[in-house]
Amino acid sequence: MQAAFQPAAPSSASPSSSPHATPPQHAAWALLDDPAEWPAFGRPVDGQGDEGQGGRWESQVVVEGMHCAACAFSVENALSQVPGVLEVDVNAATRRARVVWSAAAVKPSRWFAASAAAGYRLLPAADLFLRARRTREARLALWRWLVAGFCMMQVMMYAYPAYVAEPGDMTADAAQLLRWASWVLTLPVLLFSCSPFFRSALRDLRARRVGMDLPVALGIAITFVVSTAATFDPTGPLGSEVYFDSLTMFVFFLLTGRWLEARLRDRTAGALEALMNRLPDSVERLGADGEFTRVAVRRLAAGDVVRVLPGEAFPADGVVLEGETAADEALLTGESRPVSRGCGARVLAGSHNLSSAVRVRIDAVGDDTRFAQIVALMENASLQKPRLARLADRAARPFLAAVLAAAAAAAALWWHIDPGKALMVAVSVLIVTCPCALSLATPAAMLASAGALARRGVMVRNLQALEALAAIDTLVFDKTGTLTGETPRLGRVYCRQGMRPGDAVELAAALGQRSLHPASRAMTAAWAAQFRSPPAWELLQVTEHGGLGLEGRVRRRGLADAEAWRLRLGSAAFCGVQPLDIESAQIHLSDPKGWIASFVLNEELRPDACDAVAALKAQALAVRLLSGDRAAAACEIGRQAGIHAVQGDCSPESKLGTLRELQAEGHRVGMVGDGLNDGPVLAHADASFAMGNAVPLAQARADFVVLGGALGAVPAAVAQARRTLRVVRQNLWWAAGYNALCVPVALAGWLPAWLAGLGMAASSLAVVFNAARLALPAGKSESGGC
Repeated sequence: MQAAFQPAAPSSASPSSSPHATPPQHAAWALLDDPAEWPAFGRPVDGQGDEGQGGRWESQVVVEGMHCAACAFSVENALSQVPGVLEVDVNAATRRARVVWSAAAVKPSRWFAASAAAGYRLLPAADLFLRARRTREARLALWRWLVAGFCMMQVMMYAYPAYVAEPGDMTADAAQLLRWASWVLTLPVLLFSCSPFFRSALRDLRARRVGMDLPVALGIAITFVVSTAATFDPTGPLGSEVYFDSLTMFVFFLLTGRWLEARLRDRTAGALEALMNRLPDSVERLGADGEFTRVAVRRLAAGDVVRVLPGEAFPADGVVLEGETAADEALLTGESRPVSRGCGARVLAGSHNLSSAVRVRIDAVGDDTRFAQIVALMENASLQKPRLARLADRAARPFLAAVLAAAAAAAALWWHIDPGKALMVAVSVLIVTCPCALSLATPAAMLASAGALARRGVMVRNLQALEALAAIDTLVFDKTGTLTGETPRLGRVYCRQGMRPGDAVELAAALGQRSLHPASRAMTAAWAAQFRSPPAWELLQVTEHGGLGLEGRVRRRGLADAEAWRLRLGSAAFCGVQPLDIESAQIHLSDPKGWIASFVLNEELRPDACDAVAALKAQALAVRLLSGDRAAAACEIGRQAGIHAVQGDCSPESKLGTLRELQAEGHRVGMVGDGLNDGPVLAHADASFAMGNAVPLAQARADFVVLGGALGAVPAAVAQARRTLRVVRQNLWWAAGYNALCVPVALAGWLPAWLAGLGMAASSLAVVFNAARLALPAGKSESGGC
């Protein structure tokens, strides 16, 4: 963004009825109505809205003041009612929201104001002050916890004599003095430490909704009112009901739980935040006078030369012009060890320069960088709600209403016995049944796993896919670019009479220079390795037919009047020629007159393919291979990898047909492909992986994207998904069992308020701690060798 955004305090006034008007009290958001600011916290959808007018935009924002699933419902409801807002997804665990809106119907200030009117302020996800604001909030939360802890210890000290004194040990005046001292010490807890609970409850009451802080605030308020009445009127009907010790202990336990929960949540789901914060704010750029001056990263453009110092992150994708260093690319490629980057080597935005200063020529900035594509994947994943999480969220709101009803019923049942006891039983029921653990059970585990996989180089595009991946029983591999290396080597060339092998390679390289298919890259790499210059043919037009090959027109450079040559490069059937009678992988080149050349490609199995297949079999998965290459070549690669179920000569349609046949037989099928020609199969599989650095990440159809070339990431992801589902089930059973056990105890009057608060905090902590285990490395699976 061109300026950091800090909104003013929200007003309760409703937004203007005009879709473009910004009310005066919300003028602080007017900055966001400038179309130049929109790319800083969003992107145009489906290529629309490039000019900032009309079209649809998808924006990422952070929601302040949100603590639970009920809060997420409230934000979604407030934003969905704004005309022009098309989609809203809010994740309570990450406190982030995705908003799809029409620039022709509404401006950001309008829906920012609508959320603020509902009691939840929004911040652009790229706000410069966001980290500083979160640091201040964490420091304030720590102070609230310290005040509650100090006052609790003092109140416990004053309450202790009343518990141990025998009749006649203390005078009435001494007992009353201790009560007054406890009341005074409870005030800072009530007014400062408890302020977030009361603000949230008041906001929910104004909006006529039930949030998770409402039962907590009611319990605190009732306890304080009853204890205050006993302090001011010790001879009255509530004269013996003094619970300042229980109140302060409950608040201390609750704040302890929430503080630890926030720390654990940030650690387990913090891979997104860690990744987004890797870009530097500024960098040294080479000026026309030959001097370096520090400029904002957003001012960089392709072609600029920058100097990146040791310890700084690379601001954009580029090529090293001068110097040699080591770079940390762990979160971008999955490579855990530093990699050497010398003159001519590519560096990636977001990776860290570790050893020495280097000069870099910028090749790609902003959304064109690999960094931006990875961030987009992780943002989308962090905002998704898995099926189990949606079920828990739907149950949370009616459950809260049932909590209030149960508390009222408990008070009614006990009132005729002891009004003071009745009120405290109601407080215990309100506190102990708060469904925080239920709402955290699934998202905490899913996000912890997504963060752990991201640190290992696997991006999770779809959180729901973790549940699907845990259930698969069959895994299907593509061959070229998946089991084999990303770029095969050119072995032999066969040409028709009158065509030299070098000329045939040049034609194939010219036709394949815009394709990401491994065979096309093999031809361009073979030409570049021998001649180190572009082909002398100009590519006029090219069409890529998935799973078949390329068709296009080329013309000699500098001969504008020459007739274009129409060529085909791909499989034998696509080119209309006879295949070579050899088992190796092969592609062919033809024109309208017929066969021009055939190219034999030498494919090498990835070094870890055997271990990965063995690890998958050890996980009781059936492994299959589907390839578009000839059956003999596919069987040879399958034999080397240890895969016995191999099918060659597959078109994309036949791959999809085989997948559907397996699913019709009752199998849960996962697919591993290179993300290029396998789009339909990846999309229809129960869970899918796209391999390889060359895959356009933002357009991948797969549920998981493996950033590096390590096939070992696939069995590791399957094991992680199974661990995740076990932890989710444990969390849900714990949350349900905790309430089933504690509610009857509270109704019976056997659960004091402080113990109810301890149980509530412990239940949420147990769920988050259990989920945090998923961020730890799993035990290495045993795998066999080749």
